[in-house]
Amino acid sequence: MNKAAQIIERLASNKLQVATAESCSGGLLAGALTDIPGASEVFGCGIVSYSNEMKIKLLQVSEDTLATHGAVSRQTAMEMSQGVRELAGADFGLATTGIAGPGGGSEKKPVGLVYIALSDSQGTIIEKNIFSGNRNDVRQQTVAAVLDMLTQRLDELNF
Repeated sequence: MNKAAQIIERLASNKLQVATAESCSGGLLAGALTDIPGASEVFGCGIVSYSNEMKIKLLQVSEDTLATHGAVSRQTAMEMSQGVRELAGADFGLATTGIAGPGGGSEKKPVGLVYIALSDSQGTIIEKNIFSGNRNDVRQQTVAAVLDMLTQRLDELNF
């Protein structure tokens, strides 16, 4: 059984809900979860907020956060995960924001830089990653990292 299937099973058996807010992964995380039969029991909402405008309108990311830290930042990932969790009324909000490439990187924010976040009732966990490879590789590694993060959190909470 793959990781997404295990997650769906664990969420369903504990009557928990998850929602996703994606930028650099462009819906691949939501796709990985909804590829699994029974996902509709636990997955209510997935938002691809590629533009800053949509991050603000849909996910309640602060304009100040975006102006000060940028779309690819710990702060934006945190606010995205909290915003989608609140919007969906979910137990877990998952977020991705980064630079998948091949362009768009800089010295401070290189291609492959991705922040992922998980928000739940106890707070928000944020992880900084530097992935390698082409655009698809970075996006696939992002999804795998988020699924690992959620699995670890379910373990910690004994779900």
